[in-house]
Amino acid sequence: MKLTLIRAMTRSAVFELENGLCFRPAEPFTVLLDGKEVYDACNTNVFSVYSLQPAHPYTLTVRAGGETLTASFVTREESFFVDASRYGLVGDGVTDNTAKLQAALSTCPPGGTVYLPAGRYRTASLFLKSHTTLYLEQGAVILGDNDRTHYPILPGVIGSHNEVDEYYLTGWEGNPLDSLASLINITQAEDVTITGQGEIDADAQHGDWWQDVKKKKIAWRPRTVSITDSRYVVLHGVTVKNSYSWTIHPMFSTGLDLLDFKIRNPYDAPNTDGIDPESCVNTRIIGADIHVGDDCIAMKASKVFLGMRLKKSCKNTVIRNCLLDKGHGGIVIGSEMSGGVKDMVVTQCLMDHTDRGLRVKTRRGRGKTAVIDGLVFHNVEMRGVKAPFVINMFYFCDPDGHSDYVQCRQAMPVDDFTPRLGSLTMEDIVATDAQYAGCYFDGLPEMPIGQVVMKNVRICFDPNAQAGQAAMADGRPAVKKLAIYAENVNRIELHNVQIEGYEGERLQFANVGSFEED
Repeated sequence: MKLTLIRAMTRSAVFELENGLCFRPAEPFTVLLDGKEVYDACNTNVFSVYSLQPAHPYTLTVRAGGETLTASFVTREESFFVDASRYGLVGDGVTDNTAKLQAALSTCPPGGTVYLPAGRYRTASLFLKSHTTLYLEQGAVILGDNDRTHYPILPGVIGSHNEVDEYYLTGWEGNPLDSLASLINITQAEDVTITGQGEIDADAQHGDWWQDVKKKKIAWRPRTVSITDSRYVVLHGVTVKNSYSWTIHPMFSTGLDLLDFKIRNPYDAPNTDGIDPESCVNTRIIGADIHVGDDCIAMKASKVFLGMRLKKSCKNTVIRNCLLDKGHGGIVIGSEMSGGVKDMVVTQCLMDHTDRGLRVKTRRGRGKTAVIDGLVFHNVEMRGVKAPFVINMFYFCDPDGHSDYVQCRQAMPVDDFTPRLGSLTMEDIVATDAQYAGCYFDGLPEMPIGQVVMKNVRICFDPNAQAGQAAMADGRPAVKKLAIYAENVNRIELHNVQIEGYEGERLQFANVGSFEED
């Protein structure tokens, strides 16, 4: 067992207990900071300390399982401390504080911290700038305005003076479409941190945000936190909840740290994905606790226009020690992934009663740049996940999702709009109380899934399992306790794969090129 500092900020720090377990330790442990007890029974592998002093040395101690572990660290320097309450804020949950809080954020000098004390601060869109920190004290709530006319419209596309170049400021489900600005916006910025024990609450349940969600009203719905064309952004500690649509949407950004925070959206809130990194590079998602009404974490890379034009992949992603609760999928790739999703490692995550666990979804029309490759899922636990492993190349999204072009089961010509799936590796995974199918791999006949390798995987079915559709595609029957189904896959390797409680044939293969099992 090992204690590691993940990151130290000006007034907070986040740590990880390296024990090889998924999200939670074997038993709670004690945490002390400079000899003073902070937690007497911490029960997550990733944890944080707050209300620290800038540029100050500390020693953190963990007492766990008879061991004593220590880590010394120094917080970052802080140039100025900006108390936002001095700008005339009213924390009654009703008064509009948008202009006043924006003034605090805009006038904070580089290297400074904007401090938001306890209170409920109603605002519309806020914009953070480079080299600043926003610290939300415990009990501080940024509360979203429910009048959409109070939100700026962000143009999806801004044209250049040369009438050739374009800048993509925002988007909606993979296309550069005009959208209402998010509650929190970080755009063309670097070295920005949001931290603390407060909340960012979009309050969408008290508006009409979840009604007629496929209809554009003024502009497309905002996200709660948007990070666009930015570098070295940290989101830490806070609880983000009741989102209008996707909760946290980084796009075209590099070097993101999303650490030890919570997302809470009602299970029936439509399209309220947890985290949707779109064409981002070098992203770390560590210690997130996500309960949402759609996919928990969905890796994206735009639809075909932006994907083929910009060729920006979502790559070099680490997802570790996360709790993915309820939701449609635990870890999802696609379906807006025309720029490609590559080199992702998921480890020590716990998926609890999501509809699907690992979920890959793509379709004809995503384009030849829509390459998914180098995905590794290691040391993952799934509890009550209906379909633990689903790869679906017939996903019926978009207005033409049910067309013959997308759903045809005969081989189509391979062209510029044909997506590709490379290698996926899944090892050291336990899934209990599955229902629909253990593995459901459905590739295109003209472009089969490249390679699936499974090692040390155990899947157990719920004795009272109900039937359902494992993959969202036309003509796919409802299934129950289906062990492994694979169609149009070049190579499958199963090494120590145990499946218990299934019905029918263990392996149901069609057009599988080569198969190896031991």
